[in-house]
Amino acid sequence: MASDDIWRRDEVESPCVKVCVIHPEARLCVGCLRSIEEIARWSAMTPDERRQVIGELPARAGRIARRRGGRARGAARRQARGAGKD
Repeated sequence: MASDDIWRRDEVESPCVKVCVIHPEARLCVGCLRSIEEIARWSAMTPDERRQVIGELPARAGRIARRRGGRARGAARRQARGAGKD
């Protein structure tokens, strides 16, 4: 048995990507798309419960509106104003 085998565990890994911000309307983490409740319960969930949550994550991506903000929004406005000056 290799020494690395001792540290391997047969469990569902967390989908966390360390971008932990809760979207105010969707109430989902913008990084992993889990709800606050799912994040809190993750360590207590069974492997089947974790797999179920992970299976639902791709469908949740559309629930978080991705808006351009800051510089991108300002640049788009300036470009739109300049487009009509020809």
